[in-house]
Amino acid sequence: MIGELKHRTLIVLSGLPGTGKTTIARELVARVRSVYLRIDAIEHALKTASGSAKDVGPAGYVVAYALAQSNLSLGMSVIADCVNPLPVTREAWRAVAAETSSHLVEVEVVCSDVAEHRRRVESRTADIAGFALPSWEAVLRHDYEAWGTERLVVDSALVSAGEAADLIWRHVRER
Repeated sequence: MIGELKHRTLIVLSGLPGTGKTTIARELVARVRSVYLRIDAIEHALKTASGSAKDVGPAGYVVAYALAQSNLSLGMSVIADCVNPLPVTREAWRAVAAETSSHLVEVEVVCSDVAEHRRRVESRTADIAGFALPSWEAVLRHDYEAWGTERLVVDSALVSAGEAADLIWRHVRER
């Protein structure tokens, strides 16, 4: 059953590739009536539209911020699925929530079991046609700065995607 939120809410799922963000996001969308924004899909669409395989830089995030702001302004809640690797990207999500007077729930998804994280990265298949998944080496080299602010941390090595979604949903309702 899909739950309703009393207040429009921006839920940002962050973490390195392969930690389980997308799987958890899909479980969460099944529980919470919301708009789902996936940076991978946005960035892939931008690359496809431009005909270039080059990195789109911050463009995917800028598009996602605008889409989130538009939907939050309409009273919809939004679930964003992104690496969200830098303080500047995290601050931009906070600004979107503030500008729309929306509740913000920041979630960092980690996988504390390095062998399991690697297995996931190396064994997954792309669910977006033509999308190139990062290698384990690329994940290890990914620019991902430590958090300096409060957030809910979910360890996908310790809980299933369904349990993680339930935990996030309870956290959202308690706020």
